[in-house]
Amino acid sequence: MRAMILAAGRGERMRPLTDTCPKPLLPVGGKPLIVWHLERLAAAGFREVVINHAHLGAQIEAALGNGSAWGLHLAYSPEPPGALETAGGIVQALSLLGEEPFLVINGDVYCDWDVGRAPALALGEDQAHLVLVPNPPQHPEGDFALADGRVTDAGTPRHTFAGIGLYRPALFAGLVAGQPAKLAPLLRQAMARGQVGGELYRGRWEDVGTPARLQALDAELGGAARV
Repeated sequence: MRAMILAAGRGERMRPLTDTCPKPLLPVGGKPLIVWHLERLAAAGFREVVINHAHLGAQIEAALGNGSAWGLHLAYSPEPPGALETAGGIVQALSLLGEEPFLVINGDVYCDWDVGRAPALALGEDQAHLVLVPNPPQHPEGDFALADGRVTDAGTPRHTFAGIGLYRPALFAGLVAGQPAKLAPLLRQAMARGQVGGELYRGRWEDVGTPARLQALDAELGGAARV
């Protein structure tokens, strides 16, 4: 199974830190945020990882190289300034991801969900499997409901999408490479067809979306990020 790390966001809420450093390279716990993902993927047996980028993307490629430092092979999917949104970025990279289901992780989250479980998740007729988490203080209303392993856009309680999902390429059928597209509408359409499964993960998860949250996570992990 291949994995993709979404790293094309501008990181507006992280400014001024992201004026000169792409968000995935911001240090937390003594290493760039994206390296936590690479280490976990490598430890779980992944070997092929795709990374999209836009803002200061050359810095990401220079810092990570071909991935050999982690026993990985990294492929990069550059996007134009402003990026292509989540679904658009995935469509742009489909030729690198192959025809089988693939794992996608938001580059700006920190989570210890076991990525090694992904290859064993049987999608069946589903087009997606989403990892949900309890709602954080900054997102109390949540995103989706979960019942009996099925994710829906209606019902309660609602949980927050962790930014971790397993997808079939067919979910993105009809989208055009190079055109911006959001992921949520595609997921809601698939939910309406009963084609989205999921799980609620109650372990460590953090949306590293602001300098304050970056600093708090860095302190927890024993690093020294300067915010």
